[in-house]
Amino acid sequence: MLPHLLAAASGLGLGLSLIVAIGSQNAFVLRQGLRRQRVGAVVAVCVLSDVVLIAAGVAGAGAVVRSHPGVLTAVRLAGAAFLAAYGLLAARRALRPQALDAAGGGAPASLSAAVGTALALTWLNPHVYLDTVVLLGSIAQSHPGRQWSFAAGAAAGSAAWFTALGHGAALLRPLFARPRAWRVLDAVIAAVMWALAASLLLSAL
Repeated sequence: MLPHLLAAASGLGLGLSLIVAIGSQNAFVLRQGLRRQRVGAVVAVCVLSDVVLIAAGVAGAGAVVRSHPGVLTAVRLAGAAFLAAYGLLAARRALRPQALDAAGGGAPASLSAAVGTALALTWLNPHVYLDTVVLLGSIAQSHPGRQWSFAAGAAAGSAAWFTALGHGAALLRPLFARPRAWRVLDAVIAAVMWALAASLLLSAL
């Protein structure tokens, strides 16, 4: 039992170290949490996607990804295009104060739009495959016989992080009661998206 618990703790630590960083997925979850729009659905998409990717990595998909670099190149290009477009939308929000509603009023994003964006930000991000599938899957193999305990720990870390980020964002709502705070947040999101898009484009060339 103890070896399995240690493997799970290792997976939890590695999973959190990979996921707790400023990125497109976390920025989107944070914004949805601040606006209280489709938070449960967005968190569920992110967590379930991570579970699938972690399981795939532990099952050996990481080796397949490493042996087909052309697949990652295609995903990098698609991801760069999507992130650049999403960054443009964030920049437009930052430049148009009337589009910023700190009270969360106005027409909320549809469920399909929120879920679709969460899926795209997750599955069109090549770093997801490199970190979650390849790296995490490879390290899981260093725990022979306990790979799935390692995977369970990593999945638990993902669930804890996205739940805290999405639902805990409400604690920051007083700060975002001013349009200026939304302007700054969207400007930061735009910068992050464009930086990620540029890095993906450069890595694909």
